[in-house]
Amino acid sequence: MEKIVFTNGCFDILHPGHTDLLARAKALGTRLIVGINSDRSVKAIKGRNRPINNESERREVLLALRTVDEVVIFDELTPENLIKRIKPDVLVKGGDWNVNEIIGADFVIANGGEVLSLPLKESYSTTDIIDRMNDTKIPGTGYNVSMIADSLAQHIELFETLRTYEANIAECAELIYQTFQAGKKVLICGNGGSAADAQHIAAELVGRYETERIGLPAIALTTDTSALTALANDYSFERIFARQVEALAAEGDLLIAISTSGNSPNVIAAIMSARKKGCKVLGMTGANGKKLASLCDACLMIPNERTARIQEAHITIAHIWCEIIETRYTNSK
Repeated sequence: MEKIVFTNGCFDILHPGHTDLLARAKALGTRLIVGINSDRSVKAIKGRNRPINNESERREVLLALRTVDEVVIFDELTPENLIKRIKPDVLVKGGDWNVNEIIGADFVIANGGEVLSLPLKESYSTTDIIDRMNDTKIPGTGYNVSMIADSLAQHIELFETLRTYEANIAECAELIYQTFQAGKKVLICGNGGSAADAQHIAAELVGRYETERIGLPAIALTTDTSALTALANDYSFERIFARQVEALAAEGDLLIAISTSGNSPNVIAAIMSARKKGCKVLGMTGANGKKLASLCDACLMIPNERTARIQEAHITIAHIWCEIIETRYTNSK
């Protein structure tokens, strides 16, 4: 009897960590199907300099492995639709994903399947391989060329983003606008410095931005510190935003989830709660925010690793969203 196992990823530069995971995944069934992100979705998740190998090359390399029976390319940021089409008996992801963070887990379990998070083989990472390739030194110094170049490029890249990410900015603005047009709410959450970003963006959307008072239903989930304190007393910190989403969100609402690292358990828990409620999710993150980006319907991923630079770009682009929305409302009257 055939037992289908499914896993997914970018599989950009194949390394022993990948082959080990695939071998253990295949051992769980009789047929292993691997979903890989298209080139377009890899760029959306990992940044404009990826993938290193295109989707056809990545598919060909995976098919050469004796453990892999089929490779399917998907263009969305998440494999949710692909999983529903394949209906695997076993859904597998690497150990850096908790079971409650795995897209498609609810569907597979509801259909009698099994969802597993397998420990990763240590010391292997595509990002580390790329960093080692770029790790050249300036002659006569101990300085790393890529480090200096990256630092010099950060301010320039911050504003270049506005030119190179025009379609991405417009896509996110349209998601916000359509949510408001449907009479739904926008909820915004973020930890640390991103909490200030959440409040800033909510204030711009709710109040007057430049030309008129929009008065749109946007809620910053980090604003009411007394409510956060009360929640923290009853629930773990990592569930604060999720509990607020459960209480305030309704189907069709939009969650703007902000995490410069893309790895905040609090923000990711909120995303998973929003998806269960039937909400759309817009992510705002930085160059390393692959996990967050892969959980969202749309994502603004700033190509920088510095928290301050990422936050500067988030606020700048949020201002552009406000301009777009105000223009759309003005033109629709």
